Amino acid sequence: MARIYIGMGSNLAAPEEQLRSAIEALAQLPASQLLSVSGFYQSDSLLPGQPRYTNAVAALDSDLQPLVLLDALQAIENQQGRERNERWGPRTLDLDILLFGDRLIDEPRLKVPHYHMQARPFVLYPLAELAPAELQLADGRTLQELLAACPFVGLERLP
Repeated sequence: MARIYIGMGSNLAAPEEQLRSAIEALAQLPASQLLSVSGFYQSDSLLPGQPRYTNAVAALDSDLQPLVLLDALQAIENQQGRERNERWGPRTLDLDILLFGDRLIDEPRLKVPHYHMQARPFVLYPLAELAPAELQLADGRTLQELLAACPFVGLERLP
């Protein structure tokens, strides 16, 4: 069983409700147990002119293999109206595998630790609510190091 951290984001169709629905779906994944979910955060889109994103991170333990989990997450996205029309475009739901136990994964469809997570406060700060600061990623970096290099800028924790 692996401890897995899933990044969640939405900026369309009632983003907070999209995340709540995704949390319910994550709790129903086979061979998995949803452990906890961070608070919700809002941040500006990476591209100008898009609505603000609502983000969170979920922690789960799972016996699913990485690509099987990826397929299940994409099925949840699709059920919630995700359309893949443009890279980094607005979306009803985005579910990303951030960390998969202590595994380093480099597949055409899946890179873990998630690429660019080190530069995204909307990923690191919710993750820090769930994971210990001394958490070491499979590539040798610690969460504490990533947080120190990524200021809490442009991010708002929702009540």
